[in-house]
Amino acid sequence: MLSVVIRTKNQAPALRFLLKNLTERYAGDVDEIVVIDNLSTDNSQQIALNHGARFETIEKFSYGGSANFAASKATHPIIVIFSAHSYPISHDFFKLIKKSFDANPNLAGIRCLHNSSDYRNYINGVTVQQDPNRSGLIFSGSAFAKAIWQKHPFKEDVATFEDKEWTTRVVAAGYDIELVPAIFSYEIKRSKNQELFRFKNDLVGNYQLWHQDVSILSGLKGFLASIKRYTIDWIVSIWFSLR
Repeated sequence: MLSVVIRTKNQAPALRFLLKNLTERYAGDVDEIVVIDNLSTDNSQQIALNHGARFETIEKFSYGGSANFAASKATHPIIVIFSAHSYPISHDFFKLIKKSFDANPNLAGIRCLHNSSDYRNYINGVTVQQDPNRSGLIFSGSAFAKAIWQKHPFKEDVATFEDKEWTTRVVAAGYDIELVPAIFSYEIKRSKNQELFRFKNDLVGNYQLWHQDVSILSGLKGFLASIKRYTIDWIVSIWFSLR
């Protein structure tokens, strides 16, 4: 049986669409829906309850901590995790996930496909050992086995990339991660402040997981490149607006 867990904070419109999609289009495939909410101030709770989902609140958010909390609240052996701003598309999305877990008892997790790099890795047979970043889990459209999570919980002291860190750890422990052609969409519009928050966490996460350090020189190059890009974009936009 299969549980869907959804991490969200103040994303009521996106959450409503995801739940409508799950309950109307995939009602026969999903056995449980749990919304993991980080102290939303909108009507997310009412939306969840209106769609028959269980609503759980997490007060102190971290990426790894919220993933552990979500997994602990799911009651079925296969857990599919979404962010509120992602949603399944292909008609056999959950059937493909169940089929993969049935076929491979050593399977720890599945990465579904949402962009061109996912699809290229799937078609070209790029394994998780070759590319743990793009062939490993992504916690906006992935599935994992609860039994393996219980042995190997997600790390809560990583800034982000808790999905990639878990991927590398369980693969090293001898389990499998597979790409599966179950298609989902990922769409989010972040404010500049949200982009900064994500950038800072990604920077720390890249260092923690991939040991990618940042020097003053590389930071300066990135800053100058951004100024150049914004200036060119502004000039081009003005030119075509005039035309």
